[in-house]
Amino acid sequence: MRPPNQTTVREFVFVGFSRVRGTNLWLFAVVFSMYLITLAGNMLIITAIRIDPRLNTPMYFFLSNLSFLDICYTTSVVPQLLAHFLTSHKTISFDRCMAQLYISLFLGSTEFILLAAMAYDRYVAVCHPLHYKVMMSPRVCIQLAITSWFVGFLNAVVQTAFTLCLHFCSLNIINHFACEVLAVVKLSCSDTFVNDISLMVAGVIVLLIPCILVMLSYVYIISAILRIRSPEGRHRAFSTCTSHLTVVVLCYGTAIFAYLSPKDNFAPNQDKMLAFFYAVVTPMLNPIIYSLRNKEVKGALSKVGKTWQ
Repeated sequence: MRPPNQTTVREFVFVGFSRVRGTNLWLFAVVFSMYLITLAGNMLIITAIRIDPRLNTPMYFFLSNLSFLDICYTTSVVPQLLAHFLTSHKTISFDRCMAQLYISLFLGSTEFILLAAMAYDRYVAVCHPLHYKVMMSPRVCIQLAITSWFVGFLNAVVQTAFTLCLHFCSLNIINHFACEVLAVVKLSCSDTFVNDISLMVAGVIVLLIPCILVMLSYVYIISAILRIRSPEGRHRAFSTCTSHLTVVVLCYGTAIFAYLSPKDNFAPNQDKMLAFFYAVVTPMLNPIIYSLRNKEVKGALSKVGKTWQ
């Protein structure tokens, strides 16, 4: 994976969260429970969408993609994190680190674009309901999903390639729990100017622009909802958007704070906590948010429960 004679570092060592064994055992139990909830919740969402014909709509097509992304993303990080809670030797090989860096960039970037596609779906549903079936046809939905995955793939390839071009000398201790791109680039003894610029450009394209488009979509959505005369109609329109908007705030808010805000005033462990929230907490909360705020999902989940009895 790396060019010959490009680096002297063969493995990285993670600082993790704590060196106290009792604390690590407690963290293991908490994170393991959160991981099980994440897997169960997102798998239930995917299963419910597949077996309930009422959920055969663009909104739930994108939601199933989001649930699949969350399963993959958290699985790329959490099993290793759990293993490191049980050992004092928290290491990862250079090649595995680059693979983890690529996977996290791929899935994280895809999720940001996918959330923008979901916002576009809500915009069309609320602002152009008569043209919804045409504007959000199955072909359009598949194209939006493929675009999301392709942009994520392209960003991950570019950033990983630039990282592999760096020279790593003797520093190999990562103040993190995973191979996050910013934490890895900091260890290089090469000039990281190109990497810094590419990460900034990627942050604008993959994170900031989709976030702005989502916010603009919701400006139009809220404006259209407020023009609805019926209180029941307004409530129904709001209820279809609040779950997605909550997830958007959690995902974009955490990522923008981590990647686009000034780092000078960051506490030493702040990057680590933000990454933990995004990689572990958010994937667990997403299915809970969608199931609690959506009667159709609740009904489908109860249907899944009955089929398993």
